[in-house]
Amino acid sequence: MNRKFIIKATGLSKSFAAKQGREITQALAKVDIEACEGSMTAIIGPDGAGKTTFMRLVCGLLSRTEGELEVLGLDVQKNSQRVQEQLGYMPQRFGLYEDLSVRENMDLYADLHGISKELREQRFAKLLAMAGLTPFQERLAGKLSGGMKQKLGLVCTLVRSPKLLLLDEPTVGVDPLSRRDLWQILQQLVAEEKLTVLVSTAYMEEAELCEHVYVLHKGRVLAHGTPEELRQLTSGQCYKMQLPEGKPARLLGAALLEDREHVVDAVPDGGAVRFVLKQGAQLEQLLAYRYLGHLHTQRVPSRLEDSFMLLLHEAEQENQGVSIAVDYQQGVKLHTEKDIEVKNLLRKFGDFIAVNRTSFDVHRGEIFGLLGPNGAGKTTTFRMLCGLLPASDGEAQVAGMNMRTARTQARANLGYVAQKFSLYSDLSVDENLRFFGGAYGLFGKKLAERMESVKGLFGLTHLSDVQAGSLPGGYKQRLSMAVGLIHGPRILFLDEPTSGIDPLARREFWRQITALAASGTTIIITTHFMDEAEYCDRMMIQDAGTCIAIGTPREILRQGKDASTMNDAFIAIVEQGRSKEAQHA
Repeated sequence: MNRKFIIKATGLSKSFAAKQGREITQALAKVDIEACEGSMTAIIGPDGAGKTTFMRLVCGLLSRTEGELEVLGLDVQKNSQRVQEQLGYMPQRFGLYEDLSVRENMDLYADLHGISKELREQRFAKLLAMAGLTPFQERLAGKLSGGMKQKLGLVCTLVRSPKLLLLDEPTVGVDPLSRRDLWQILQQLVAEEKLTVLVSTAYMEEAELCEHVYVLHKGRVLAHGTPEELRQLTSGQCYKMQLPEGKPARLLGAALLEDREHVVDAVPDGGAVRFVLKQGAQLEQLLAYRYLGHLHTQRVPSRLEDSFMLLLHEAEQENQGVSIAVDYQQGVKLHTEKDIEVKNLLRKFGDFIAVNRTSFDVHRGEIFGLLGPNGAGKTTTFRMLCGLLPASDGEAQVAGMNMRTARTQARANLGYVAQKFSLYSDLSVDENLRFFGGAYGLFGKKLAERMESVKGLFGLTHLSDVQAGSLPGGYKQRLSMAVGLIHGPRILFLDEPTSGIDPLARREFWRQITALAASGTTIIITTHFMDEAEYCDRMMIQDAGTCIAIGTPREILRQGKDASTMNDAFIAIVEQGRSKEAQHA
């Protein structure tokens, strides 16, 4: 059966005029992309691939340089207004009004689209229930967590029933339960309203839910097809390696990734390490066997992410590795000294309890994960441990200092990378580093040495004079890390540092974190990428401010009904905790 194309791009190109004497930027180069009516199509690719540019061309916010682009049967460049009247677009930074409530934001967008009072009541009720926002209708948008703001943005985009929905990384900063709920909303709308969806995403498991997937890289289509067709690119090349006792996933993964002659990719996966061999490579050739002896290895079915990483590595051969050596043969022996000690930590905002009597320790040189749904109190906990927010009650010792009486002294030992990159967009890479270094009391030769060191570590040396605001997301994340480490802190706090970052950049990030931990830096991190949680030595899961699970990755997997993936374990543990809470209510 022939299906109607809602989007049809043929030989589409987009270039941007030169700035500051640089060459013209080719954002898209003769791409062919199609999306069928009543289907979900995904675009995946690293930072700077052209995903957002394509979205903006589709909704008529940009003009093409050459090629053809039809949207809803219309030449979008000649009929941009007619096209925009029939589509919904949720960009990465959706325009919510933070001084308005959830309901008032929805009403505003309904007014803009001319939706009658009668129609909006039924649709609002459905969307609010789907997004879990019904209890928060009167809360100001500015008081919502990052994930709840994303859900509100999607709801506002859907206040009318568009024929085409464009979503530019809609689940950035959203926890696994909320992401599952959002995709159930999309699947339901596709089924009930024959909605056509074009989505860009950094989560490969989300792209697997789509009917067709396009892989973009530097403005070109590397491959496209159904998820199953793309998975075939790495069929027979994917394996799982069981971890030796006391060996963390991050060390075994780093050992495998160092073997670039034979290995494409390696990531923690369900208490083991999953890796992809290059075509023709043999298991016996792996350097990991030389480091650690023969390891139990089994072949596993390929995933979309395996093929995605293969395509990127074939297209991008440059290697910007870390400059700190890692001893792959070392085991995990937690240092007896504790860098963080938390006992019955409590934080209230009026009658609202954000953190409810939390207790945990973090040892010197440990990577400790702080996980939980949006609004669980993770960022509040972070801010108290960093001395940015006083506790209402309880005790917190950080770097050997009491956070009630010695917050200023403790901060000299801390580095902090916030969920939203704390950079000055109008300043260059060097100017940002110089400013933050000065704020930490670094000047002259010592500051210059530290700047060169962190730029080298994060592959920023060639970008010294580039404005931070013009950097791709992955490089902004690198610069934020460099800023957080400029003063050589003993403890590094990372609040969702990989949110919105593509898998290739995330792999590089964790190689850097592995090296930092090996050199003795204590790291405490929050993340919504559950596969990343397996890089941690231990982790704690919070919900509604309360600790509901704590342990090693293997222990967490067992607590999550012996789940096969950390994502499933997380969902199971949170749902178990909420079920118990409901029974006691």
